[in-house]
Amino acid sequence: METPTHSVLIIGCGSIGERHLRCFLKTGRARVAVCDTNGPLLQDVASRYEVPGFESLEAAQAGFSADAWVICTPAQTHLGLALRGLAAGQHLLIEKPLAVDLEQVDAVRAAIAKANRHVAVAYVYHTMPWVQDLRQALQAGIIGQPKHVTVIAGQHFPTFRPAYREIYYTRHETGGGAIQDALTHLANMTEWLLGPTTRLFCDADHQVLDGVTVEDTVNIVARNGSTMVTYAMNQFQAPNEVDVHLHGERGSLALQGHKRRWGVQMAGEADWTWQLYPAVERDDWFIRQAGYFLDGIEGKPTVLSTFEEAVQTLKFNLAALESARTGRQIEMA
Repeated sequence: METPTHSVLIIGCGSIGERHLRCFLKTGRARVAVCDTNGPLLQDVASRYEVPGFESLEAAQAGFSADAWVICTPAQTHLGLALRGLAAGQHLLIEKPLAVDLEQVDAVRAAIAKANRHVAVAYVYHTMPWVQDLRQALQAGIIGQPKHVTVIAGQHFPTFRPAYREIYYTRHETGGGAIQDALTHLANMTEWLLGPTTRLFCDADHQVLDGVTVEDTVNIVARNGSTMVTYAMNQFQAPNEVDVHLHGERGSLALQGHKRRWGVQMAGEADWTWQLYPAVERDDWFIRQAGYFLDGIEGKPTVLSTFEEAVQTLKFNLAALESARTGRQIEMA
């Protein structure tokens, strides 16, 4: 175990905040404190992990000398806290989605340039080796120019988030619904592979999940430049699966997140050649993410989503919501 060389403040003690707390501690590279206005929740989390806890950000700034903040509050507060953190000289890891509108994006962009701090956004697919290696294969031009991509995914959300009816998920204004909660990961990953989405049409609706009215099912037809892309996902199916196919001029690539593998099949070949990866626990992706973030603070290379990549994904989220609401195709700059 390494000697801690960083001090990290986790802002927000909900389920994702607790996961970040646990995983930053597991790196052995950081001292960690937590902050939350919910006193009983804060006391429970701080005592279980034996870390300092503060009921306000002001108290945390006065009582804990941090060099980085991890922002795990509801999405509509992310950019305001980012501005505050950058003004205080903090490096930032911001939970997804980056925000629910574009209002403070320019101000944060300017603050990042001025502060010269490491800022990343917690799109955790960037940490998965099968995504990283498939991206390298795609960039190497193995299949030529990708022309047609399908992204099919889903899970039984109540199994993974039993309290979904009581959290941010219930309202678009707080980052809820399938588009901003789950599909945003797939959109960010796909744009990391292909480049920005340039237009889309979205059909989304509430189909199954009890106790909420936001969409739990999404179909999107999109263009990423000349590449045709389709997304299909829901949050009530029994299997927890992510299945991506990328078809190019000379062959095809595939990614199966639920099987921890990616593969290639060139034109004329009879079957896939798969690269399989060892089984891991869910925390392992977040431990890797924490490690990459600390690397970024130290000036080392990192694969984490940049602020600008997350801004592009925010534009995707907003375009999808607008298209679902209006029934129109949305052109994206």
